[in-house]
Amino acid sequence: MRVIIEPDYATMSKWAANYVANRIKEANPTPEKPFKLGCPTGSSPLGLYKELIKKCEVGELSFQNVITFNMDEYVNLPEDHPESYHSFMWNNFFSHIDIKPENVHILNGNAKDLVKECEDYEKAIEAAGGIDLFMGGVGPDGHLAFNEPGSSLSSKTRIKTLTSDTIHANSRFFDGNLNLVPKRALTVGIGTVMAAKEVLLVCNGHNKARALKHCIDGDISHKWTSSMLQMHPHAIVVCDEAACDELSLGTYKYYLDKERGNL
Repeated sequence: MRVIIEPDYATMSKWAANYVANRIKEANPTPEKPFKLGCPTGSSPLGLYKELIKKCEVGELSFQNVITFNMDEYVNLPEDHPESYHSFMWNNFFSHIDIKPENVHILNGNAKDLVKECEDYEKAIEAAGGIDLFMGGVGPDGHLAFNEPGSSLSSKTRIKTLTSDTIHANSRFFDGNLNLVPKRALTVGIGTVMAAKEVLLVCNGHNKARALKHCIDGDISHKWTSSMLQMHPHAIVVCDEAACDELSLGTYKYYLDKERGNL
């Protein structure tokens, strides 16, 4: 695992965006061989998305030959609801870049058969040739996508019941009303993420410090599902200083020295 420690959220977001942009450009995608990008929602990747939008606006980067697969979506929340992940992605990213609508894949939380929807999503990823780079965030309890504590570390796309911690955390998007937060979601599994060629996780803020500690400095555990990234051959965690508050001094210095070329 590679860990990038940046001073603040802005520089963390720029580093992550530069990495993603470079990977897309290096792949030189075509209609016959598109680049497949996994996309998260939440507050952490907003800066990353804004930086990618800037690159697209100045002609530095194109998403014409990029196919996206989102991590998750709430169950029984209308797609046009302002807090649906369909709305989030189009409002904060897709509407501002040159991606083709037919290349966007987001789970349908209103499907009549949710199990089939999840199975078909896995088949669509497989049919596309797998995901080249899966971007992600991490929850305060260490969850990746909606793979809550206790989730199988080999799981695939499925229906998940959200924990009370996640419901409380997401209530800020629903005027603080816990009753308005959906209690279930469709989510890619840890196994789905691990099958990607590369994974890039963004993590910022002191409220994510405990999660980051378990993700990179703790044991691999289904209680902290993002810790499974320790087993990925090409995983990168990009974080800011505030998120490092609970790392051991040795771990913190090791990753700083490694990126500075001192190791």
